[in-house]
Amino acid sequence: MSSNKSWMQRDLAVLWHPCTQMKDHETLPLVPIRKAQGIWLEDFEGKRYLDAVSSWWTNIFGHCNPRINARIKQQLDQLEHVMLAGFSHQPVIELSERLVSITPQGLDKVFYADNGSSGIEVALKMSHHYWLNTGQPNKKRFATITNGYHGETLATMAVSDVALYTETYKALLMDCIKVPSPDCYYRPEGVSWEAHSRLMFEQMRETLEENHTELAAVILEPLVQGAGGMRMYHPIYLTLLREACNYYGVHLIVDEIAMGFGRTGTMFACEQAGITPDFMILSKALTGGYLPMAAILTTEQVYQAFYAEYNTQQAFLHSHTYTGNPLACAAALATLDIFAKDKVIEANQLLAKKMGEATAHLTDHPHVAEVRQTGMVLAIEMVKDKTTKTPFAWQERRGLKVYEHAMKKGALLRPLGNVVYFIPPYIITPEQINWLAAVATEGIDVATKG
Repeated sequence: MSSNKSWMQRDLAVLWHPCTQMKDHETLPLVPIRKAQGIWLEDFEGKRYLDAVSSWWTNIFGHCNPRINARIKQQLDQLEHVMLAGFSHQPVIELSERLVSITPQGLDKVFYADNGSSGIEVALKMSHHYWLNTGQPNKKRFATITNGYHGETLATMAVSDVALYTETYKALLMDCIKVPSPDCYYRPEGVSWEAHSRLMFEQMRETLEENHTELAAVILEPLVQGAGGMRMYHPIYLTLLREACNYYGVHLIVDEIAMGFGRTGTMFACEQAGITPDFMILSKALTGGYLPMAAILTTEQVYQAFYAEYNTQQAFLHSHTYTGNPLACAAALATLDIFAKDKVIEANQLLAKKMGEATAHLTDHPHVAEVRQTGMVLAIEMVKDKTTKTPFAWQERRGLKVYEHAMKKGALLRPLGNVVYFIPPYIITPEQINWLAAVATEGIDVATKG
């Protein structure tokens, strides 16, 4: 059974896929992947697809990267797993040391979880528990910005604001304060990103002033709101937020799950604001896209609030079976080695410039409202009316038409609604960027006809 169709039939008989209306696959072919190398995925019939979304924003140095492969294989012969409660191992110690050394100063302790959503849950619980341990039990609410996304477990959905994911489960979610996003897409004509972000911060400042006695933390994605349509804002918002959180005594949780590890043009997005959050959550590219893992970094001050005699019952009793898995740590260490030995950030700056140049012509497209970019993230927003930014109805599934066209051409583009975006592996070449931009342009033309 070597054909795509055969594998698809076997799949559909037993599998339920994530983020998918399974009935779509009655007409939309499922694509079984046999192998992958570098930037390319290959199906069972030998057709290749350029992975322009880094396999859900994780694979930064290419599939089957020989340096990451070698590190995992070496670790496999030494230790595959041991529980992290009462035990430790070399890879998790080395990884923790290196994460502390490369993240903003003041993030001195590392806690591990199994994936991004779990990492956010840890930070939320830890913040609430900190205030409980320090005698302020009333500080148990969270504030966030609209259009944010932090995962699909219950607490992460509560601090998210993308209705597609949260509306169905609204009755199960805790009540959080939602503050209008600094998203610069709707800024008035002639207003800069910085000016708009400063203006929008006033609503966050007012929220902190009015609610700080009951707020445990503010949580947000830095610079780019991923699942919310790759909407972007200026770093000044983060700078102002850090100052305000300090003033009002509220934790700042920064979700770097999607945008960490060089994606925005710096190693971590919050560096562009010159801030240290109270909690930073890392995942996705942490292991180069190989294995599930999340790291939650926090401060010595937070750590000390839990450091006490056993009978105080102040310990943070949160655990995952595969916390700090040695194989995932090995993949992460190999990923950090590549950053340390290669000039990744510098190379990305050139690639980001090329991405901007290759798509610049789309700013004149009659159905493109905006081409926006932050580092190695580029988004193209399709609209029904360019002048008013009136969107296409979601029921028309214009993004799906782009996806189908790109797959026929051999490129994996997976739009978010009407937003076509590029988040490619960092090994993409300028020539591949040009080709990808041409495929996206054709797809947008096809999708916006009529």
